[in-house]
Amino acid sequence: MDTKVQAVTSEKLVADLRIVIADTEQLLKAIIGESGEKLAALRPRLEENLRSARARLAEFEQMAGDKARAAVEVTDGYAHDHPWRIAGVSALVGVALGLLIGRR
Repeated sequence: MDTKVQAVTSEKLVADLRIVIADTEQLLKAIIGESGEKLAALRPRLEENLRSARARLAEFEQMAGDKARAAVEVTDGYAHDHPWRIAGVSALVGVALGLLIGRR
């Protein structure tokens, strides 16, 4: 998925969650100080926003899981195709860390 699309999806999820939070705050205010009419009018909107936010969150989780699985598959494939490169890079990183730790 394109990073622009991912950014838009993330922004939409955050916006949906902000709407849910705002509606929840209104609901709490209605419960504390208002009549049952205002509460009854607010409830359907709150339920719809919660459903929408849950759906978007599920989509976002699915997308993140798919991306993570794809990255794991690519990394695993590369490691199987080039095991000596992986071993060499790992050894170099280990030596560099050992030198840095040894200086302290």
